[in-house]
Parts: sequence; structure tokens; C-alpha cells
Amino acid sequence: MEKITQEDIIKFCHQNLILEFLGAKFVPIENDSVRIELFVGERHTNPYGLLHGGVMSTLVDTAMGAECLAQNKKVVTISMTVEFFKPFPVHTKILTDAKILRDGNRIVFCECKLIDEDGAVYAKANATFYVIGKVKE
Repeated sequence: MEKITQEDIIKFCHQNLILEFLGAKFVPIENDSVRIELFVGERHTNPYGLLHGGVMSTLVDTAMGAECLAQNKKVVTISMTVEFFKPFPVHTKILTDAKILRDGNRIVFCECKLIDEDGAVYAKANATFYVIGKVKE
């Protein structure tokens, strides 16, 4: 099996057009994976002027999927729970911090936090993914 590179993950994630629309960036990190970064602007807010929960959910779902890609697994989400701790300020960079909790052959359990640049946690997600195949044979 070929090793999955950070470039492979970034290329694959750029096929997710909603993230392109949002203006999210994929940044390589030290564990051979990537993190997602988004500068939160007015277009990402709900009618109350706060970062929309759907945007946060999209970021954590994709970040956890990218962690699975780093393990050479193409996955689809079975279930996901997101806990929102506090509103995320506009005109601030939001970062994902995702990790795999249990890496099975068919089922993968993940966790992801949404943090600011100082490490303050604004939301946390847990998800279960179903493995539909490999990125590289």
C-alpha cells in the first residue's frame, strides 16, 4: 500500500466544493494530517451575527474525514454530535483539531474540536464513520 501524503489529503479535500465556497484552507500539521482553517467573516454568520452552526458542523465533519483519509480510508458519516460551548467571534480564525479515537476495519470513531488561535475550545464533535474503501490500494 502506498503512503497517503498530506498533499493527497489536501487534494482530496479540495474536491469538497462547500469548503471551497466557504473559503476554508487545508494546512499540513505535524502528524501527517491536515487541519482546516477558516477566517470567519460576515458571510459565515446566522441572522444573529454569530458563526452559523452549519458552518461549524461542516468543518468538524470534514476534518474528521480527513483524519480517516490519513489512514487510507474513504469514509461516510454514520452519525455525528456537535456540542456548541460558546459563540465564535466574527473576524477571527477558526481551526480544527481532529483525532481518531478508534480505528476499525469498517467503523471509525473520531473527535474534533473547533478552537481559536489561542486554543480556546468553542465546539466539540464526536462522529462515527463507515469505511467505504481505500484512498490508495
